[in-house]
Amino acid sequence: MGTSGRSQPSFVNLGLTLIVLLCWFLLLIGADSQKTHPAEVNALRAIKKSLIDPYQNLGNWNRGDPCTSCWTGIYCSNTTMDDGYLHVKEMALLNMNLSGSLSAELVHLSYLEIMDFMWNNISGTIPKEIGNVTSLTFLLLNGNNLTGSLPDEIGYLGNLDRLQIDENQISGSIPKSFANLNNAKHFHMNNNSLSGQIPPELSRLPLLVHLLLDNNNLSGHLPPELSKMPNLTILQLDNNNFEGSTIPPSYGNISCLSKLSLRNCSLQGPIPNWSNMPNIGYIDLSLNKLSGTIPTDVLSENMTTIDLSNNNLNGTIPASFSRLPLLQKLDFQNNKLSNISGSLVLPSNVTVSLQGNPICSKGNLIQFCGSYEEDFSSMLNQTSSNACLPQSCPPPFEYAPASHPVRCFCAAPLLVGYRLKSPGFTNFRPYIDKFEHYVSSALDLHIYQFEIDSVAWQKGPRLRMYLKIFPAYVNNSINKFNRSEVLRIHDMFRRWKIHGNAVFGPFELLNFTLLEPYKDEIPSSSPSGITKGALAGIIIGTAAGSVTLAAVVFLLFVRSHTRRHRAYSRRRPSSRVSIRIDGVKGFTYGEMSVATNNFNSSSFVGQGGYGKVYKGILADGTVVAIKRAQEGSLQGEKEFLTEIELLSRVHHRNLVSLIGYCDEEGEQVPQ
Repeated sequence: MGTSGRSQPSFVNLGLTLIVLLCWFLLLIGADSQKTHPAEVNALRAIKKSLIDPYQNLGNWNRGDPCTSCWTGIYCSNTTMDDGYLHVKEMALLNMNLSGSLSAELVHLSYLEIMDFMWNNISGTIPKEIGNVTSLTFLLLNGNNLTGSLPDEIGYLGNLDRLQIDENQISGSIPKSFANLNNAKHFHMNNNSLSGQIPPELSRLPLLVHLLLDNNNLSGHLPPELSKMPNLTILQLDNNNFEGSTIPPSYGNISCLSKLSLRNCSLQGPIPNWSNMPNIGYIDLSLNKLSGTIPTDVLSENMTTIDLSNNNLNGTIPASFSRLPLLQKLDFQNNKLSNISGSLVLPSNVTVSLQGNPICSKGNLIQFCGSYEEDFSSMLNQTSSNACLPQSCPPPFEYAPASHPVRCFCAAPLLVGYRLKSPGFTNFRPYIDKFEHYVSSALDLHIYQFEIDSVAWQKGPRLRMYLKIFPAYVNNSINKFNRSEVLRIHDMFRRWKIHGNAVFGPFELLNFTLLEPYKDEIPSSSPSGITKGALAGIIIGTAAGSVTLAAVVFLLFVRSHTRRHRAYSRRRPSSRVSIRIDGVKGFTYGEMSVATNNFNSSSFVGQGGYGKVYKGILADGTVVAIKRAQEGSLQGEKEFLTEIELLSRVHHRNLVSLIGYCDEEGEQVPQ
């Protein structure tokens, strides 16, 4: 067609193309727009650069925005702050096989509340810059290969609730600045190489519940000031070297204490009075150099374990131990005890070890002069699988515990690696039912949904176990947890929402294993309160609104322009220089109209996909077939002229030859 006729489709096509590009651009902008504070984005990238990630668990940290693109392990605020940005609230990088070191750029995560690098292989030192992240409540670095000393700057973390650096190789002394952590409840610093004396200043901590410093190189004397801690429940200092120190008498007055463990600490002198410890349930003073007699004072009725073995104690064993209703273990091996006051009558489930004492020479106590080691092999719950056909429950589904109300209920469990870090017992058997009720109640689950799969004592002593948690029975079609339940249960474990217990002590999450039905139930991360669907809705809604507005404006413009353009184009001849081909003539629109009687229906002979075909008679009497394109089939200028040139070259006895064309007045007419 001519310039006036063909500009309209080209203009429309160009406009539609622009709309498509605009839509795509807006979607890209919506998906990748930066919502997280730039300083935090840069900090996360620096953190990733300092880590070695062999399994590419942090592979998506190179794409998009941390908060809106769901970077692995990154959890953000649910709304933008006053500065207009989302902020990183949590780094949950538990058990991801990461190595490398911790970057000092952590300091720029100024809204971070939980820093979790547990159970990786990270080495190097703890950056002192962490002390400037004053929003931190959980600092979880246990189970790595960290070295160097503890930065004094950690004492600046006034909101810190839980400090876990256990199972590393950290050396040096405990900073006195830790006495400033007035909100701290948990100090887990065991299994390192800490040295020097325990700072007496720690006694100023008003909320501290657990002080675990066992398996270090601490020395000096035991600070008597620790007895001033009003909420101290567990004091565990095993396997240190307090050579020449005695147990301060004031330790017998720690009213909230449920566990006192000073095993293998090179302590000497007498055992203090323990009658003023109403909640005590576990005392381990073994492998020391304690002397004198065993106190005859009445112990708490909560007492389960008394281990005074391998000391220099002499005299008489008090018969008052027979009146302890929860007692599990009395271990007095390898002392110099020579008598029992009265009759030591104990239930059969209480283990008593007296070997290595002069008292064992008396034949009537032979039953108390052996050793004992707990056997877990026959005491755990068994599933009902033996009574059901194994082939009817294909992996990863398995039969629920025998206590389940429906026989042979086949379901997919959640698998949890769980460890009691300082249990208040040495024999788990009497506590199995209590433990199952304790955890299932905390998780708001039925007792039949809970199963202890395996149990083993580890160095500490710590009790490692693997748990299976099954979905509740609703009907035969429900055999796995839904997404919200998986997220809720996972959150209960990883955020320590299972509250502490005097008997079971603090726990730690070792792993949370998702079998095939749950592989995608826990997202890498998501802004707290903003789901991926909500984010997608916001992005798409914004883009769609922008595109719709642009389209309406554009179409109104096209409509107005089209009316003006058609009126103008009909009034002027084509300004384009047509192609010139030998034997092919250019005709005007007027000549075509005359030849077909103004494209009268009586001249119509057929129709194709491109347009209608008319019979025409030219001025010289030549009968021709005239093909008139429909408005929706109009081509671009280059395409139409190319077609004319190609048709001029086609010659066959069964085909009519091209003799000319018309390309004006908005028409494309070969003939």
